[in-house]
Amino acid sequence: MIKETELQLDQLDQELAALREKSKVPQLRIWQLEGERRKLLEAYPELTPADKVYLARRPKRPGVRDYTAALFQDFFELRGDRLNKDDKSILGGVAFYHGIPVTVIGHCKGKNLDENLYYNFGMPGPEGYRKSLRLMKQAEKFGRPIITFIDTPGAFPGLEAETNGQSEAIARNLAAMSQLSVPVIAVVTGEGGSGGALALGVANRLLMLENAVYSVLSPEGFASILWKDSSRSAEASGMMKLTAQDLLRFGVADEIVPEPRGGAHRTPDAVYTALDEALLRNLKELLPLSGERLANQRYDKFRKIGTSKEAI
Repeated sequence: MIKETELQLDQLDQELAALREKSKVPQLRIWQLEGERRKLLEAYPELTPADKVYLARRPKRPGVRDYTAALFQDFFELRGDRLNKDDKSILGGVAFYHGIPVTVIGHCKGKNLDENLYYNFGMPGPEGYRKSLRLMKQAEKFGRPIITFIDTPGAFPGLEAETNGQSEAIARNLAAMSQLSVPVIAVVTGEGGSGGALALGVANRLLMLENAVYSVLSPEGFASILWKDSSRSAEASGMMKLTAQDLLRFGVADEIVPEPRGGAHRTPDAVYTALDEALLRNLKELLPLSGERLANQRYDKFRKIGTSKEAI
């Protein structure tokens, strides 16, 4: 159902964009299309877990580069892992956030095929995680809070990545992030898959956009393992409890950032505003804490996951 609605909205958006580029267009036609679009959004169906997976993967959804441009000032990108190469699927750098120096790290995805090939579909190799760890250690050295943006189907599973130490790089990130003495806030903006997502997710606060998902593996992978049938991914989505609402209930997520009707890709400015408020509020709560308290709070948070009555 959601796919049909989304396709209709995409078609209307394309037609409206084409009309607005023309110098002479009957205003009545634009009003008609805007009315149709508004009716579709008002009748937007209640989303199932499978619908949320679909929305989380939409290529037009805002990515880390959109968030850095909208929320941060004077962002300066830093590249390379100091060992092998620069992994384009991880963006990292320093910036100001409401006057506060911060380190920003996130998964990069493309909005079309060429961009996805350039960013390896948002699937980092070990070089990407080593780059992110280098920037986290730099942030700790200079006392900068760290903000990560998670949006990946998982770490790259290729032979070269495994040969170069993919699992070791992810494990090292998990160990190092748990001990950082600066505030860490992670934001799941789209699809958070497997250890590739968790490698940026060991945080004091985990925020999730309303239609984001976060899981141990993809629904297709889950269905393939459990039933030997990836076509049952919609059924798997419901069983996996991967939505922001499920994860907030289980204590994995700390806060849900609302999205406008139709998803973040329809009205990104509204998402930027809501996320900005949530980030600033959480950062102000964490900044007064000592390094020891921050590390202990992070440890306690992860020790408690899965122990609530909701999780059992």
